[in-house]
Amino acid sequence: MPLTADFQFSQGSLQDYIECARRFQLRYLERRAWPAIEAEPALLHERQLQQGLAFHRLVHQHIVGIDADRLERMAIEQPQGGPELERWWRSYRSHPPADLPDARYPEITLSAPLGGYRLLAKYDLVAVQVGQRAVIVDWKTTRGHPQRQRLARHMQTRVYPYLLTHAGHELNGARPVPPQAVEMIYWFANFPQELQRFAYSEEQYAADGDFLLSLVNRIAALGPNDFPQTEQVEQCRYCRYRSLCQRGTTAGLIDEDDAPEEADLETAFDFDEITEIPL
Repeated sequence: MPLTADFQFSQGSLQDYIECARRFQLRYLERRAWPAIEAEPALLHERQLQQGLAFHRLVHQHIVGIDADRLERMAIEQPQGGPELERWWRSYRSHPPADLPDARYPEITLSAPLGGYRLLAKYDLVAVQVGQRAVIVDWKTTRGHPQRQRLARHMQTRVYPYLLTHAGHELNGARPVPPQAVEMIYWFANFPQELQRFAYSEEQYAADGDFLLSLVNRIAALGPNDFPQTEQVEQCRYCRYRSLCQRGTTAGLIDEDDAPEEADLETAFDFDEITEIPL
């Protein structure tokens, strides 16, 4: 099944393709529903995903001006609440990322054309000092702390700074965002004082642009039989399609999965909120 003309790429879909072309095909092209458990214990995994979403909502509400004490009560009282969500919230209040620019844009989506398609990214937070700095902050509620090398290779670390540089001029007083002004910060709710920071540069911006365009062109040229399963069979333990692909039926343990991903927060774009540069 070829890509449709209106297909939208995201860091999540590109990461899926890199890890397993077949998963990309099943999820984004065929849109195959396959309700396998992604990690064990299943109830704990589902609760962690829901609490992660609840935490993102709390932080978003705080950034737009809702009182922090009121939000703390919500963290305790809401159905997705509990000791862990309360602890994350208190970690955020005690150890937020320091020295962020004052102009802050939570839950903003940027879009730009790429290889005849669109590349989209939904940011947890972009903080801008016009003409000087643009800082991306991504809130992570994963149980483990991913290794820096793994984060550096992850598509999110490439797509987010690239797209902010490429399409973020409206956040920067209608002026281009210099790559060297961009920084990406990962903040971990379970390790609030162990931030991972990634500076950006002209060289990285050029390399990312070439890489992303090449990757999109490669995917666009594939036929329906050109999406093989991954050779890294251990990854299949955390894939909802593993039984469909005859790669086992038992999910991996949640404590053994140190991937930087959480719930897919990019699958439901509100197109009224997307900032897009013209073709």
